[in-house]
Amino acid sequence: MKTVIIGTNHAGIAAANTLLDNYDDQEVVMLDRNTNLSYLGCGTALWVGRQIDGYEGLFYTKPEDFEGKGAKISLETNVTDIDFDKKVVYAETKDGETFEESYDRLILATGSAPIALPIPGHDLDGIYFLKLFQEGQEVDHALDEPGVETVGVIGAGYIGVEIAEACKRRGKKVIQFDAAPTSLANYYDPEFAELMDKNLEEHGIETHFGELAQEFIGENGHVTGLRTDKGTYDFDMLISAVGFRPNAEFGKDHLERFANGAYKVDRHFQTSDPDVFAIGDCANNYSNALREPAYIALASNAVRSGIVAAHNVAGHEVEGAGIQGSNGISIFGLNLISTGLNLHSAEKAGIEVEHVDFEDLQKPAFMPEDENAKVKIRIIYEKDGHRVVGAQLASTYDISMLIHMFSLAIQDGKTVEDLQLLDLFFLPHFNQPYNYVTMAALQASKNN
Repeated sequence: MKTVIIGTNHAGIAAANTLLDNYDDQEVVMLDRNTNLSYLGCGTALWVGRQIDGYEGLFYTKPEDFEGKGAKISLETNVTDIDFDKKVVYAETKDGETFEESYDRLILATGSAPIALPIPGHDLDGIYFLKLFQEGQEVDHALDEPGVETVGVIGAGYIGVEIAEACKRRGKKVIQFDAAPTSLANYYDPEFAELMDKNLEEHGIETHFGELAQEFIGENGHVTGLRTDKGTYDFDMLISAVGFRPNAEFGKDHLERFANGAYKVDRHFQTSDPDVFAIGDCANNYSNALREPAYIALASNAVRSGIVAAHNVAGHEVEGAGIQGSNGISIFGLNLISTGLNLHSAEKAGIEVEHVDFEDLQKPAFMPEDENAKVKIRIIYEKDGHRVVGAQLASTYDISMLIHMFSLAIQDGKTVEDLQLLDLFFLPHFNQPYNYVTMAALQASKNN
């Protein structure tokens, strides 16, 4: 069986590895328009901010690894068309050579693309995006340009906040904007997002949240500032991080679409064409919190979708376990993690929820102060039935691994009562005998 994979980042890589490592009858062809594969874009800010020595470690595999398993790889290759009836992919190399690849199964792993704000001045020079490795290089080089002292960052989601920190670490004045009233508004409730807002401001980042961008201002074709509904601001370069859209251009008249234009897939990541699968950021997934299809673009989700789709492509039926959208961020030592729904997203979905908050030290008070820290936790659960649908935590302590437990709780439909007597171990080096998860869950019963 011949499988053609279009796209060689996280989802495509996972699919290719699964096919090549588990099925001897698979002929795999991998096509990508970029010069590289497997770039960990989530590490761009660490490299640009000089928190790691370089970008080399952000590539976790190389073409030779797949060629050694028998795959055919063609990078710097544009797919120009797909004939879904004849099951043929048409492509062109960087040298202008055209060729075609027939397929038995096709996997679309075309990812997502940055959103460009459609406002006046959007075509000025000096406006940068962050998705591909090459875009990270452009930002890194621009920060070294003479005269670049002030950087504007529009968007305060994960990428926007991370690159704002990176630019500050490079010694720049940073002005950050977002139309939402706080940073990270899609992931955290205000009580948690405002902790990050304060953290950014305390580290010298000038924040302007709750402001709507109206026009990019420029001189001689180069961006010099931004006008919002509340003021005008000057800077020397702008990084746009307002979000991403699914890159789902192929098969517009052939494949069914999800609400946001992504490829519509089932729990096997099969599209409306039974010989075509779509994975990663270009396709929807299934939310266990919502208990319905949803679109959540994360590298971790992309990897799992690639694994599931590949098994199904090879004829071994596997249903995806669904996703919770588990995520985390660490900025200037403040760690926020979340999974599932926040209060706003629950309300938007029409799910009636309650929530419980609790704050305590990570370890007993007798432990050394420099090894201890406060932790703030919120558990969100359905009003009827008390099914857990979300959790958020904040601390300067590394509490990141805990979110996996809440992710599994949401996936398995656990209730807040299930958490009350959960077997959580205790040792002063790690936590308290009355763990804040236990205490929050018990507090939820009192609230009800």
